[in-house]
Amino acid sequence: MLTTEMPSRFDGLEKMTVMEILEGINREDQTVSLAVAKAIPQIHALVTAIVKRMKKGGRLFYIGAGTSGRLGILDASECPPTFGVPDDWVIGIMAGGDGAIRKAIEFAEDNKDKAIDDLEEYAINKSDSIIGIAASGTTPYVIGGVESAGKCGLLTGCITCNLNTPLGASVQYPVEIVTGSEFITGSTRMKAGTAQKLVLNMISTAVMIQLGRVKGNKMVDMKLSNNKLIARGVNIVMKELNVDRQTAKQLIAKNKNVRKALESGKQA
Repeated sequence: MLTTEMPSRFDGLEKMTVMEILEGINREDQTVSLAVAKAIPQIHALVTAIVKRMKKGGRLFYIGAGTSGRLGILDASECPPTFGVPDDWVIGIMAGGDGAIRKAIEFAEDNKDKAIDDLEEYAINKSDSIIGIAASGTTPYVIGGVESAGKCGLLTGCITCNLNTPLGASVQYPVEIVTGSEFITGSTRMKAGTAQKLVLNMISTAVMIQLGRVKGNKMVDMKLSNNKLIARGVNIVMKELNVDRQTAKQLIAKNKNVRKALESGKQA
């Protein structure tokens, strides 16, 4: 039996008080980061391999179904505003298409041949990398996608929450986070989903730092798309260049980018 399908350690949930439910969920959640920590060597190997390809112009694809697919799309969509990269550097694809982001598409994840069709819309090539995301490690859409991508020469990895799965066996760089049974039996949007989100954060953040999209500990390439981010950019320029707020505002207004504002300020 898949560990993610094992019976919950809790029973009679409908008889619990709200406090008992919340405390039970929290006790289960506390085990997730420890499970992720055990897989850091696997994550390291995957990130290192991805960085090598992206430095040569490759892209990173996430594919998944249900919660896993949505988490991949979430992580991919946050890379452009956070790191100022083009929209096609990190791409999230899920079974059922964009409509499945908000509403479940029945049986979409069971089509093993559909993922490669979805990937080919992006003209995938041998410089690209793909990470299949599936808590069970058995999702046909994801397995078919990484298998086909591997045959096309892409680097393949996965994030799963079980050991020795068909998905793990289908990729070059498996990341296996054993989160165990869920608070509600089989509800992998919970602990497994949390683990996947943590690993995706680690992968995209580490990759972007290695690609030079962070300076010190600051998002110097972030898109200045609202007043909060503009204010953050101004504060970075003030501290980095040791200038007053008005000067920093002028540099940001002129350059529309924190990194360029810093470079401009140093040359002044």
